[in-house]
Amino acid sequence: MPETVEDKANLELYLPHPEVRGMTLLNREAFKRTVVVPVLKVKKEIVNTLLKSLKHTVLQRPGLKRVVEDPEDEDSRLVILDPHKIPEFSLGESEQEVLKQLNVCPEVSKYNLELTYENFKSEEILRAVLPEGQEVTSGFSRVGHIAHLNLRDHQLPYRHLIGQVIIDKNPGITCVVNKTNIIDSTYRNFQMEVLAGESKLVTKVKENNIVYELDFSKVYWNPRLSTEHSRIIELLKPGDVLFDVFAGIGPFAIPAAKKKCHVFANDLNPESYNWLLHNCKLNKVDNKIKAFNMDGRDFLLGPVREELSKELPLLKEQKTSFHIVMNLPALAIEFLDVFRHLLVGEPCSTAGLPTVHCYGFSKHDDPAKDVQERAEASLGTSLDGRCSTYLVRNVAPNKEMLCISFQIPADVLYKRPCPDEGKEQASYVLLGFQATPFAVSGCSHLVSTVGCFSRVTAMLYCGASAEGGWQDRAPARVQQLRGFVRSR
Repeated sequence: MPETVEDKANLELYLPHPEVRGMTLLNREAFKRTVVVPVLKVKKEIVNTLLKSLKHTVLQRPGLKRVVEDPEDEDSRLVILDPHKIPEFSLGESEQEVLKQLNVCPEVSKYNLELTYENFKSEEILRAVLPEGQEVTSGFSRVGHIAHLNLRDHQLPYRHLIGQVIIDKNPGITCVVNKTNIIDSTYRNFQMEVLAGESKLVTKVKENNIVYELDFSKVYWNPRLSTEHSRIIELLKPGDVLFDVFAGIGPFAIPAAKKKCHVFANDLNPESYNWLLHNCKLNKVDNKIKAFNMDGRDFLLGPVREELSKELPLLKEQKTSFHIVMNLPALAIEFLDVFRHLLVGEPCSTAGLPTVHCYGFSKHDDPAKDVQERAEASLGTSLDGRCSTYLVRNVAPNKEMLCISFQIPADVLYKRPCPDEGKEQASYVLLGFQATPFAVSGCSHLVSTVGCFSRVTAMLYCGASAEGGWQDRAPARVQQLRGFVRSR
């Protein structure tokens, strides 16, 4: 028979029975416990008024009725009070004043209250079960109907009990999983064990008013990044271009497309790519996003370079911004070297130098400095005064996740500073072809081959003439100029 506890000074009065310590298979009946609590006898007509007036004194427990029938008087009810708020079962002056105004007798009686498994919080249950002095986990990441845990070694013997408690105490959770290894740096997924509930891992989540569907066992999703996704999207304006290098299922790409940005989204994981396509259709932006299933480096060297080469020279002023998001914090900083001379030989434009938002982990005492220095090493240039770092979240003790944002310097992207109004391009032509009367066809060949200045400028300084007779010598001159430009 469950023990009866009457120890008003004991702050653990409402903890489960001590005999549940070490339980690995959940037995809900073992949590029953009878405690002695103070009650007030009140006419049933004024119960609600009394509850409002003494709301801080009434006992609050999960699943517990605060008012019970009086076995001796059907016209009265017993209001259960918190013994921790009523020392020695004696009401304070403020409570007595309230009762006086309501014409209620201030006499406090004792009542045997049976507490069951339903009346304990999950943390109280786990603290009672796990070995004393050991860390208790009650937190988890929620992904739709799935609760995701990262249990420590000492908690593993109790993992199935922990999973069942979480399902019992959290409406809507029907599956609990535990990560069994670190995130794979290639596909950003991990092995997991279902601890309790149904093994249904395809789920639906809602973030910033956008619905996503995913298979949690095959793709990466972190609900703790919701605020960061929103922060980046707020930096964008309609008409901007977003390149999402490690797009996952689309938490940056889809809201950007809904904001009428032009979006190029990529992910190496075929499962992520398929769910990205699925979610684009689900959110009716499939015609606004160009999706790719490539290695991030290949994506930058291919589609990103091609789009920048095509669009940047057309910008006369910075009406359109180009943003490159690289959310692979374990590796993304190592990809920054791709931007070294990415557009070498292309027409140089300062009007739309792309802004990179690159994520990284750091265990350094000064994580912002650490991330900046690593980014600088990868880019081969200093970012002092040209970047900002933002602390995204604390991942683990002494491990931070940060985002470093910067506009790619022209001397990194083009291997040379960009001139004002095309002056440098014109000077290249003068150096190589001063007083050399090319024919129009010769200049056209030069422009299309070298690709570092406009056709109009080239023709002007070539002194184009149909009678020049220099067409046959154009290829050699083109080769000479190309070598000069690339050496810069």
